[in-house]
Amino acid sequence: MGFWKSVSEDIRNVLELDPAARSKAEVILTYPGLHALWAHRIAHGLWTRNVKLMAKLIAQTSRWLTGIEIHPGAVIGERLFIDHGFGIVIGETAIIGNDVTIYQGVTLGGTGKEKGKRHPTIGNDVLISAGAKVLGNITIGDCVKIGASSVVLKDVPSDSTVVGIPGRVVIRNGERVKQHDLDHRFPDPDRECQERLERAVAQLEDKLASLEKRMEEKTHDSVLQQPHE
Repeated sequence: MGFWKSVSEDIRNVLELDPAARSKAEVILTYPGLHALWAHRIAHGLWTRNVKLMAKLIAQTSRWLTGIEIHPGAVIGERLFIDHGFGIVIGETAIIGNDVTIYQGVTLGGTGKEKGKRHPTIGNDVLISAGAKVLGNITIGDCVKIGASSVVLKDVPSDSTVVGIPGRVVIRNGERVKQHDLDHRFPDPDRECQERLERAVAQLEDKLASLEKRMEEKTHDSVLQQPHE
């Protein structure tokens, strides 16, 4: 597909998917996700032609202007919809299929341990919610939904819903895998540590109160047992 045809399709895709989009002019002028995507197409074309420095400069300029970082080596399919988009990072060897939606704060990154293909491959018709992290050379199948703030470290089969830290499949082919509530509430290590400390303090207070009561009872019994003059 040619560049300008892709641009036209991108605009139409936003108008279809975003209820806040009111006109083509508004979409063209005010949607940073589109600006980042268009800049990436130019940078990627240069990257594949081995004009790597210019490709990186375009990618960096786009990052400064949009808050979205897409490495020029990443391969992106048709009709990618980046909603809001601030804080998105897409790594060099990431591959994204067609009709994918990505929200703000998403990372398609590496784990820091691999060489070569070290970023995820995303299938078609995938939804990646805000703040999700998809890391490493893993494959996300078609028609997958990844919940907000999830951390996905393993392959995900098609037609699945993934939530949690680490990400786990809770729905597959329309049926629940386990009885988890899909409510976007995830573990909070700081809160859990605080709750453990509060429980430990409460137990110590109970033990101290019990010891004080026993000491008072012993003292009282000792006074009663003393001979009267």
